[in-house]
Amino acid sequence: MGAGKPDLRWGVERRFEFIEFRLFWDGHVNRSDLMDTFGVSVNQASTDLNRYIGMAPGNMAYDKSARTYIRGTEFQSLFLKPDASRYLSQLRSVADGILDRDEAWMGQFPSYDAAPTPARGVNAKTLRSVVAAIRRSEAIEVKYQSLSQPESRWRWIAPHAIAFDGFRWHARAFCLTDQLFKDFLLSRIIETRGTKPSGVGADADADWNDQVTLEIGPHPELSDTQQKVIALDYGMRGGSAKIPVRKALLYYALKRLGLDTDPSARRPQDQQIVLLNGALLDPRAKAQASAYRMEG
Repeated sequence: MGAGKPDLRWGVERRFEFIEFRLFWDGHVNRSDLMDTFGVSVNQASTDLNRYIGMAPGNMAYDKSARTYIRGTEFQSLFLKPDASRYLSQLRSVADGILDRDEAWMGQFPSYDAAPTPARGVNAKTLRSVVAAIRRSEAIEVKYQSLSQPESRWRWIAPHAIAFDGFRWHARAFCLTDQLFKDFLLSRIIETRGTKPSGVGADADADWNDQVTLEIGPHPELSDTQQKVIALDYGMRGGSAKIPVRKALLYYALKRLGLDTDPSARRPQDQQIVLLNGALLDPRAKAQASAYRMEG
């Protein structure tokens, strides 16, 4: 291996990342992979592969019988850190129809699928308008449908961030009507119209800027073996895992982890994890989580 990562043009480095992705996950790569993915010529693909071998000779070797480059026994990534989350997120994106198979870097797909999630009706133009307002630090007038009101109504909001609660997308914004920061579901914004300068920015949103740390552990009523399994599931070390979360997203995090109710309300096999530092959480943060502000 070389002494360090060389300074390369972005396009070349991107193709070298792809080479390492294919070598690590599929075990092989060839010229046609580069040609199909990046639209380069035969000569360019050959040059890339030969140049890569020159920098990392132990990472791959040409197999004449298979007519492809195979991963070397001394493989060590130079350009791309292997990441299971990245691989699985590509599978999930393809399963959800967000990413076409041709756009993913995987050469050989395992059999895969995902539990269906209802499609959220976020309008592309609405999202564009909200993102533009965030970028320009503007307030935007939106027609919002709330569950608490029979009819949609117009209101001014000053969005400063986009947030995902694990199920739905929100705009984190200052509501000029109620004079406080709230979460507005993007799917419930029916229409947008004028904008104006906003005097309220993200710095004023304390719940967005402040974080708390959730410490989770296996349910104590599980057997030792079961607790070890749960520790593996959640990447726990020493019997616990720490999860930093914005106070503004604390309600959603607790709900998604099943920690928003008393652990005794469900069987240990169903609850599986408990919050170890619940008593130490900032009382204000706990109050915000129990009375979270979403424009319902």
